[in-house]
Amino acid sequence: MSTAVSVDPTLRLEATEFTDALLDMVRVIQFRDRDRACCYGLSPSQCYGLKAICDGTCLSVNELAARLYLEKSTASRLVNSLEEMGFVVKEPDPEDRRILRIRASPRGEAIHRAIMEDLLSESVRMLEHLDGTSRRAVTGVVRGLASSYAAGVEASGGSCCVVR
Repeated sequence: MSTAVSVDPTLRLEATEFTDALLDMVRVIQFRDRDRACCYGLSPSQCYGLKAICDGTCLSVNELAARLYLEKSTASRLVNSLEEMGFVVKEPDPEDRRILRIRASPRGEAIHRAIMEDLLSESVRMLEHLDGTSRRAVTGVVRGLASSYAAGVEASGGSCCVVR
């Protein structure tokens, strides 16, 4: 838990407005992700897992858990559900056969492309009214915010009091 910090009143007001705007955006994105994922027969967690697998090379369950900020057991259940749906394949690591590597199947790659195409269409609609400099600036700010938030999250799944 954190305690109230003494800061400049103007900065505090701007931080409050920023927090409200960010919470509104996160809430809308969560509902968008839920609605979009169900169109493909997936949960939002399965969509995020499939994206991480498609974006990376063959990941281990531990690597996937770290990317998604999940406990290893939760990531393992996620991989098992994606495997049952035919979206991923598990293969032994060539250097250490005790480790399983997860890669997307052709079916998984196809569903991932379809989901990403939907997201891309939405992003085009959101950005098309901005000039190129503004689009790059918005993207830079969003990436910077994501990095800042990621730095404060426990990658092993953490607990309710770990966020820094």
